[in-house]
Amino acid sequence: MTQTASLLTRTGTIQVEMPSPDEMLLGNVRWGAFDAFPTPAYWQYQVLARRLTGRPAGYRLGRTLAEEVTACLLGGHGIPATVGLAAYQRLHERGAFGAQPPSEATLEEWLKEPLRIASQKGVRQVRYRFAAQKARFLAAALPEVHAAPAFDTGRQLRDWLMKLRGVGPKTASWIARNWKDADDVAILDIHIMRIGQVLGLFPRELTVERHYPELESLFIQFSDALNVRASELDAVIWYEMASSPKAARAVIEQLEAPSTTSVRWRSREGTRQRELSLV
Repeated sequence: MTQTASLLTRTGTIQVEMPSPDEMLLGNVRWGAFDAFPTPAYWQYQVLARRLTGRPAGYRLGRTLAEEVTACLLGGHGIPATVGLAAYQRLHERGAFGAQPPSEATLEEWLKEPLRIASQKGVRQVRYRFAAQKARFLAAALPEVHAAPAFDTGRQLRDWLMKLRGVGPKTASWIARNWKDADDVAILDIHIMRIGQVLGLFPRELTVERHYPELESLFIQFSDALNVRASELDAVIWYEMASSPKAARAVIEQLEAPSTTSVRWRSREGTRQRELSLV
């Protein structure tokens, strides 16, 4: 028995048919119900829904490779996305991406200046936490990036980027995914790792620090089995998990108290914006 999801669009209803929730997708991972967070069917539906409603996952941050490297280096590692982007915008406004990259001291001075972050509660000032460290990394990286050769694949770019100081596999994969629109790399951040562990895709004894290639390969196999692009799937999972504390909390609770039952949580869009049905 298959399951059918109905998506309401401005021009009508589109039906998406998926395998039965009990059918195996990959290894010991079942498809699950598409309206039960965070099953594989749920994620396939989210990717397809964004495509069909004209809301594809977007992720490129810069207009040049130097800008992309800077934006990604300033983010991640516990830095809120709004703060990392504000720091990147600061450097952009100060002319950090000209033919002659600024010195480490200049970069550090710019990054130490308070940043203005807008939110629903108004505008607040924050300080960038790792100004000295990231200035040192950027001062070393920008000249190398300006002289970088051309790369045919995301993985080639990722492997080259990992030679830069301060750039590990996750950051390098993030840059390569964004810049090359690549599906041969994966950004294994905490959200992707938790989802993979809850689904049984990632063995819990594997870590990104020691087993990045193995975990990356599993994620790419997972996206191939769902017949969606790895870059899209990665971006959709990150966006939903990062923007919804309820989703993140549900996954953490599942990891802390494993059970045979799936975590069931309706996405924040709910049935008000889309029609969900199981056949």
